[in-house]
Amino acid sequence: MSGGLLLAGLNSPLAAAVPAPSIEYRYLSPMLIVFGVAVAGVLVEAFAPRRSRYVTHLVLGLGGLAVALGAVIGLRDVRDTAVVGAVAIDGVSLFLQGTILMVSILGLLFIAERRADRMTVRREGPGTWSLTASRAGVDGFTPQAASTPGSTDEIAATRAGVATTEVFPLTMFAVAGLMLFPASNDLLTMFVALEVLSLPLYLLCGLARRQRLLSQEAALKYFLLGAFSSAFFLYGMALLYGYAGTVRLQGIAEAVTRDSGNSHVLAILGVAMLVVGLLFKIGAVPFQSWVPDVYQGAPTSITAFMAAATKIAAVGAMLRVLYVAVPDLRNDWRPVLAAVAIATMVLGAILAVTQTDMKRMLAYSSVAHAGFILTALVAATTNGVSSILFYLAVYGLGTLGAFAVVSLVRDENGDEATALPAWAGMGRRSPWLATIFSLFLLSFAGIPLTSGFIAKFGVFAAATGGDAATLVIVGVISSAIAAFFYIRVIVLMFFTDPPATPPTVVYPTMTTSLVAVTAAATLVLGIYPQPLLDLAKNAAIFTH
Repeated sequence: MSGGLLLAGLNSPLAAAVPAPSIEYRYLSPMLIVFGVAVAGVLVEAFAPRRSRYVTHLVLGLGGLAVALGAVIGLRDVRDTAVVGAVAIDGVSLFLQGTILMVSILGLLFIAERRADRMTVRREGPGTWSLTASRAGVDGFTPQAASTPGSTDEIAATRAGVATTEVFPLTMFAVAGLMLFPASNDLLTMFVALEVLSLPLYLLCGLARRQRLLSQEAALKYFLLGAFSSAFFLYGMALLYGYAGTVRLQGIAEAVTRDSGNSHVLAILGVAMLVVGLLFKIGAVPFQSWVPDVYQGAPTSITAFMAAATKIAAVGAMLRVLYVAVPDLRNDWRPVLAAVAIATMVLGAILAVTQTDMKRMLAYSSVAHAGFILTALVAATTNGVSSILFYLAVYGLGTLGAFAVVSLVRDENGDEATALPAWAGMGRRSPWLATIFSLFLLSFAGIPLTSGFIAKFGVFAAATGGDAATLVIVGVISSAIAAFFYIRVIVLMFFTDPPATPPTVVYPTMTTSLVAVTAAATLVLGIYPQPLLDLAKNAAIFTH
C-alpha cells in the first residue's frame, strides 16, 4: 500500500499521530496583513508601470499598516496562543506590535519622502557642469542599486527621476518580521522572525543616494556582524533544545523547574548565546560596534526606522525569552545583564560626548538608551515590564523625530549637514527647527515635562523596586553625562554664531508632518502620560 493511501486511512495510527495544525488566522491577522502587503509590493514591482509604482506602494503600504494597526486594536482583549503555541497573543506582544506599527507608519512617510533631496553632480576640469535632478522624482535612495556610485548610468537614472521603489516591499517585509519577533513563543519561530527582519534591513542600509560607498560599507558591516550574532542565537537555540528537548519557551521553563536540583550548565550556556544575539540587535555593549557606522552610513530614513523599530522588537524578544523561558534562572542572568547595563549606559554616554557628527552622536545616544532599558529588565518584575513598554514607545517616537530633523538640514551641495559646527546659530536662522530638535534632545536627557523624563523615572523606579539600586545610581550619573552633550548641541544652536556658509533648511511635506507629530507626542506624553502608562501596565503580562 502506498504512503498516501496509508495516511488516507481513517484508522491510520500515523494519520492520528500527525494531525493538521490549527491556525488561528484572526489572531495572526495583523502580521498576515503586513506580509500580504509586502508580497503585493513585489508584484507591483514586477507588473505595475514605473510611473505609478511610487504612489501605488505608498497607498498600499500606509493602508496596510493602518489596517494591521486596527487588527491589533481588535485583538486587545485576546490572551491566547496561535499555530500550536508558536505565536503568543498577549498584552506584551500586542502592545509592542501596535508600537511597531505606529513607528512604521511614521517611518514609511519618512522613507517615502521625495522632495527633500535635490541631486547635484559636479564634474571638475574643462567644461565643468552640474546636474540637478527633478525635484519631484528624487528621494534619499540611489536610483539604481546595482550601478557604480557616480557612474554615467547612475547620473542618467537620476536625470530621468528614477526611484528605487523596491524599498517599500523591503520595508514591509522588515515590519512583518519585527511584529513576529516579540510575539514568538518558541525559539525556532523567533529565529525565523530574526532573519525576516534582518535581511531587508541589510539591503536597505546600502541604498543611500549620497555617500554610496559609505552606505555600502555600513551595509556590509551590518550584514557580517548580524550574521555573526545570528550564529550565536542559533547555537544557543541548539543548546536549549538539547537541554529541554523542545524549543517552546514554556517547555524550556518546565524543564528548568523539573531539573531544579542540578546546575543547569547547558541551559545557562544556551541562554547566554541567545542573549548575545539579542544584545547585538539592541546595540548594547560590548556588541555595539556596528551602531555608529551603520547609523551614519545608512539613508537617514532607514537609520531612524531601524533605530526605533529594531530596538522595540529585540527588547520584546529578550523579555519573552528571559521572563517566560528561564525565569527560574534569574539569579544567573540578572548579574550578567546588570554588568552589561552598566557598561552600556556609561560607555554610550561617554562616547557620545566625543562625537562631532550628529548621526553618530544619536547612535551612541541610542546605545545609552539600551542600557537604561536593560536597567528595568534586570528588575525582573511586572513593573519593570510596564516601564520598558512605555520607554520603548516614547523612545521610538523621539528617535524618529530627531533623525527626521537631522535630514532637513542641508549644506551647499544638498548633502545632509550632520557635522556639529554646521548647526551653529541654527536657532537664529530656523528657530522652529532648533526648538523642535531641542525638545527631542531634552526628552532624551530626561528633563521634566517631556516624555523622556517619565520614561526614565519609570525604569529607575522599577529597578529600585527590583533590588537594583546600584543600576539606578549608575543610570543617574550616565544621564547627567548624556545631558551634557545634549545641552551642548542646544547651546551651539542658540548661543553660537553661524558659520560663514550656513546650511539651508528644507521643509518637505511628509517629513515635516512626521516631525510635528512626534514632537507633539513627546510633549503631550510628558505632561499627560497616564493613559499610555495605564495601557502599558495592563499589557505587562505574558501568556505562555
